[in-house]
Amino acid sequence: MKHIALAGLAATALAAPLTTTFATSAQAEDAICYNCPPQWADWASMLEAIETEIGVSLPHDNKNSGQTFAQLVAEKENPVADVAYYGVTTGIKAGKEGLVEAYKPAGFDDIPEGLKDPEGKWFAVHYGTIGFFVNVDALGGAPVPQCFADLKKPEYQGMVGYLDPSSAFVGYAGAVAANLAFGGDLQNFDPAIQFFSELAENSPIVPKQTSFARVVSGEIPILFDYDFNAYRAKYEEDGNFEFVLPCEGSVRVPYVMSLVGNAPHSETGKKVLDFILSDKGQAIWTNAYLQPSRPVELPAEVAEKFLPASDYERAQAVDYAEMEKAQAGFGERYLNEVK
Repeated sequence: MKHIALAGLAATALAAPLTTTFATSAQAEDAICYNCPPQWADWASMLEAIETEIGVSLPHDNKNSGQTFAQLVAEKENPVADVAYYGVTTGIKAGKEGLVEAYKPAGFDDIPEGLKDPEGKWFAVHYGTIGFFVNVDALGGAPVPQCFADLKKPEYQGMVGYLDPSSAFVGYAGAVAANLAFGGDLQNFDPAIQFFSELAENSPIVPKQTSFARVVSGEIPILFDYDFNAYRAKYEEDGNFEFVLPCEGSVRVPYVMSLVGNAPHSETGKKVLDFILSDKGQAIWTNAYLQPSRPVELPAEVAEKFLPASDYERAQAVDYAEMEKAQAGFGERYLNEVK
């Protein structure tokens, strides 16, 4: 069986199943989740399950991580959201800024150390691995790129997309991956700046929002994205899609959630977080080709759809606290230096 694990952090199985039960409310409750877009990580299925299983309705929300953080800052004295979902570096920052409230859902103790705030201000809900989400039919006969370096070739003019790394977390994660690929580290982003400056000569597409549909349509033939989105397209959409884990290597990155500080529906928000970390909630992520945060072995029918485990050996975990410290500085450099 192909087992996709976060090296050095995840065990292969839960010590015991989480037996938390949920009683569906006769009266539906409403809550607000910032950055729960239905086209990303199959939040559509998660939102539907939350309503069906625990009677909580969460409207779709298409913010990215940076926009979520900015909104939480703006609303700090009068919060609107109850829970928030974002990349790990944004979660760490939100905890430091006092935007969230410590809460440990059932199952919190199963999350490996380093992937949660000890007080519960943020905690991982799933992982993804950065690579290329490719619409093969939209390449116009060009070969499927295998390496970051390939993307600078003339045959990919106007075909490469990446989310704005100064705003969207997946964009920053892609920049970290490219930076490591060319010899940089979390204290030296010169290789990433050089790479994106050179890639600019190929007229890349740089959206700020989740762009799954734009890859499926062929508008963006190659997108820096997570494996789970590429697998979702490959197995669930009409077309010819591939996930490529770059030959130079990449990074594995957790996404995290928090209870918003002084949330207007705090108790309902807690119910949502409890469900997401429950066995039933974590299983939904595996159906969407994600590695859940409570370490489990992927179901065989899911694991066989991933690239071989030998390919995933090229993906590494990083010091996420150091990654967070470097994010703002890289974002400023990107805006000032990449043309």
